[in-house]
Amino acid sequence: MLCEGRGVPVGLAVDGANRHDMKLVQATLESVPVERPDVRSYWRQNLCLDKGYDFDEVRDLVEEFGYTAHIRARGEEAKKIAERAGFKARRWVVERTHSWMNRFRRILIRWEKKAQNYLGLLHLVCAIITFRHVEVVG
Repeated sequence: MLCEGRGVPVGLAVDGANRHDMKLVQATLESVPVERPDVRSYWRQNLCLDKGYDFDEVRDLVEEFGYTAHIRARGEEAKKIAERAGFKARRWVVERTHSWMNRFRRILIRWEKKAQNYLGLLHLVCAIITFRHVEVVG
């Protein structure tokens, strides 16, 4: 899960590669350590998701957490870009952050047997990525 606009990781959940993405939505949303600001009815917080999350259960869960889900089908963004000049895709922020995380060789392949050890490394990587993208230091 990413912070809107900046692409900084703010929450994560670990499970086996054979688990479907939709099964980890609740754990990921609950893992966010930062308290969210109050959600006002006229200004909702957005959550961009890909086709793997296109289920009614996920939409309901995201709504319970106070987010507005933006779930696009495959190819839908490419059609919009071709139709309208200046249209920007929203999901690229997630893909870019995954690319940043994959640059850390230790987490690219999970060698740790205990999930807690791997989760600790992931938190370290997220902290390094966040530190690198803080605009004001000091």
